[in-house]
Amino acid sequence: MKLVAPLSAFGRGDLAMAGGKGANLGELVRNGFPVPDGFVVTTHAYDLVAQGHTGRAYFEQVELPDDLRQAVLGAYAELGGGPVAVRSSATAEDLPGAAFAGQQDTFLNVVGEEALLDAVRRCWGSLWTDRAVAYRARLGIDDVSIAVVVQSMVEAATAGVMFTANPVSGDRTQLVIDASSGLGEAVVSGLVTPDHYVVDAGGDIQFTPGRREVVIRGKAGGGVTREAGVTAGERLPDAVVEELAELGRRVAGHFGRPQDIEWAWSGGRVSLLQARPMTALPPPPVGRLNPIQRRLAGVLTEYLPVRPYPIDMSTWIPYGPAGLMGKVTGAFGLRRGFEGFLREEDGVVYAFVPPMPHPTLGVLAAPFRVVAKARRYDPARWSEDRRFLDYLADVRRLAARDLAAMPWTELIRVPRQALALVAPVADLRIDYLPGTGLALLRLLVAVKLLGRGRLFGGLLFGAVTRTTEANQALTRLAELARRTGALDADPPPAEFQAAFQEFMAEYGHRETVSPILVTPPSWADDPETVHGLIGVLAAEPSERKESDDALERLLDHPLLRNPRRRARMTRWVAAARAGVAFREDSHFYFTMPQPILRRSLVELGRRLRDKGVLDRPEDVFHLRLEELESFQDTAADRERLRETARARAVKREELAGTRLIDPAAIFPARQAGDALLTGSPASGGVVTGPVKVIKGPAEFGKLEVGDVLVCPYTNPSWTPLFQQAAAVVVDSGGAASHAAIVAREYGIPAVMGTGTGTSVLEDGRLVTVNGDTGTVTGAA
Repeated sequence: MKLVAPLSAFGRGDLAMAGGKGANLGELVRNGFPVPDGFVVTTHAYDLVAQGHTGRAYFEQVELPDDLRQAVLGAYAELGGGPVAVRSSATAEDLPGAAFAGQQDTFLNVVGEEALLDAVRRCWGSLWTDRAVAYRARLGIDDVSIAVVVQSMVEAATAGVMFTANPVSGDRTQLVIDASSGLGEAVVSGLVTPDHYVVDAGGDIQFTPGRREVVIRGKAGGGVTREAGVTAGERLPDAVVEELAELGRRVAGHFGRPQDIEWAWSGGRVSLLQARPMTALPPPPVGRLNPIQRRLAGVLTEYLPVRPYPIDMSTWIPYGPAGLMGKVTGAFGLRRGFEGFLREEDGVVYAFVPPMPHPTLGVLAAPFRVVAKARRYDPARWSEDRRFLDYLADVRRLAARDLAAMPWTELIRVPRQALALVAPVADLRIDYLPGTGLALLRLLVAVKLLGRGRLFGGLLFGAVTRTTEANQALTRLAELARRTGALDADPPPAEFQAAFQEFMAEYGHRETVSPILVTPPSWADDPETVHGLIGVLAAEPSERKESDDALERLLDHPLLRNPRRRARMTRWVAAARAGVAFREDSHFYFTMPQPILRRSLVELGRRLRDKGVLDRPEDVFHLRLEELESFQDTAADRERLRETARARAVKREELAGTRLIDPAAIFPARQAGDALLTGSPASGGVVTGPVKVIKGPAEFGKLEVGDVLVCPYTNPSWTPLFQQAAAVVVDSGGAASHAAIVAREYGIPAVMGTGTGTSVLEDGRLVTVNGDTGTVTGAA
């Protein structure tokens, strides 16, 4: 059992003994990087002294056993004595997803044996400061130990921090160096405005001078001194910047990820003092997107309002609506339109990269296939298709099974069974979407030729879909709640409870957040979402917003007075409406296996929690389906799953404040005078009203009649709110999204794809929404 050992004795695999900092530095030493000589007081030494104790006060006054004391002082003597830097190295720090930057203590320019031993004690005690304990609690880390790294002190002329990727933009081709005179502690602690260097892939250096307000230096006899008000010094020679950049790229290449490196320059030599993975790094810039990528990205980002979990990536994303559309486009000669758009690191999604569909030779035959399928498959009759009827029967059969009563060997097969259910829906969409597309195109061309193009959206208003039926059923529930006082009664009246249960039996599988993710709950899993919608609709009856009778206005056209032409145009409108209904209703039915899949996964999570593998059933979302399927219920397997879920949870928490993509790449801002926001015009009209920002289903109850609804995304679950809203402003989406379609049906203005509406606008602000120009302006 090693109590003390030189840095060269450790590598990246020795985290448990040397802590994160010690393991990383040892790895650098072993691979020839310029690291000051030093040694590690291992976690075994800490455990020997701790004897189960916690708390800072205990460690700061504890006496070291003689053998440990002699080992530390012996290593110090071999180092040559003199000034040293003493740094904490916890087993949970300097890791991907958990930097622990500044959470434990560092002591610089420590001189003498007793000062060294005291610094070691205080490093141990810093594991138990309030800030360190709170940090670990936030990340769910409860098993931690600590080592101490002791290195020869480098009396730096200049020192600082180097990031091997741009920490602001996420650009992996840029390397960023912050530097200031004296010890790097001034830069790390934020005491100075440092000199700032940005080095690109070609070696070009951009330099921004700092102010060097404070210089920290070692003083004779130990400790440091701060010199205030020092004027700016000379910048680093280009050769030193180039050497730092070359070292930084080598370190990042060795560890396989961008690094946060502390460095010093002294006596014409560069030394690396610390290296750890960069945390909370934004995804790399995607560059300039073409119109096709922006359109696809607008659709997909609306479906990705939250970061997918590993279980999403291995189940519903490849098999759900995104996977389905990949099969549909593939059937007509387009590949990679809906695959590979999410990038993972350490098992966690960190970036969204807009896909670019690639045509194949099949595109040449696509027009003929489209016409042939449109003639054979009528969207108005799709619900009579035997494949659809069989699909419904299979879904209901699987939904009726008792998951809780199944043994593990049977339960673990249910997710694959649920995913297998959706295959027929892809075939149905491949067969019936051509008829939908041609019906819509035919109607659009006809109204354009008649000079009535602005009526096109209104002509689709009459389509009866499961979404409109759900909204109407919610309105009836709200009227019942208002009449019976159900929202204020506990328990609610039996009449309301029966109607509510009937509603949930029919519509409870609807998604609350996204149709392409399995992890967010459905309405049935989160009935409070539905109660919130009922509360909004029941609070104040809204005036019915009816669109103009576009069909009658169209048929008034002089060229349509002939009865045969009128009848033909009426049939074309009916066919287009049937196509819209197919698009909406196939989505409605396609998501029916989603809650079955989710409930089976949560049941697996519940059993793993009972075995002590997971803390909560929902922690199963941090695992992939194949990892669950390979679980053998051995001690080693239980530990493997527990550690995998924990590490991914920490990584996810680290990324909580970073976006999957910069919205400006998808929704570039355009100049529009004094507009607060610009976006895609999606439903015409001009309305003025107070802003109400609703960021998720839990906030549905905030909306009041006449509010301008401002939200990050929408899906069919949001559309009942449109009955109360004066207008809709959405960060994501476009004119073909659910929100835009329903807004047109209710006759309210809508602006989609603003990118930043939820961050720019605040509750209560009076704004004017122009759905014709796609602008939002301030109102007096």
